[in-house]
Amino acid sequence: MAKAKPVVKAAALDKTINASTEALSKASDSAGTAVTKISAEAKKLTAEVKRHTKKKATLTKRNKTAAAKVKKDASAANKKAAAAVAKDLKATKSALDKARTNKAKVSAELAGLKSAAKRLNAYTKAIAAADKVLNKPARKKAKRKPAKK
Repeated sequence: MAKAKPVVKAAALDKTINASTEALSKASDSAGTAVTKISAEAKKLTAEVKRHTKKKATLTKRNKTAAAKVKKDASAANKKAAAAVAKDLKATKSALDKARTNKAKVSAELAGLKSAAKRLNAYTKAIAAADKVLNKPARKKAKRKPAKK
């Protein structure tokens, strides 16, 4: 014969509900904090990518003119200048690639966090609305006035 499950007591059930709603509100708060921090990091990385992109464009133009100068006059000074520009361009390209990779990771994380935060906020609002409805005080019935004859 199977052993019957014990019936849950009202106090234990109330305690479980309170703990669950508290955990939900804590998760909602921490999700909001995480979204704020990750958004700031994403903004910083966006600015970094933009800066490196501008620098890369400038160095590409400079590299083209330096190569033209070397082609025209292959002096040691021109070769040295072209090598320096090429070195800067290579470093900038590698920094740009690294920043773009980091930005992609942060953007993916931010999207997930925003989605979770949105769900948490919706659940919290729904529970608050349900609590408001369920915890309304009982209305007292007004005494009936005797009918006039």
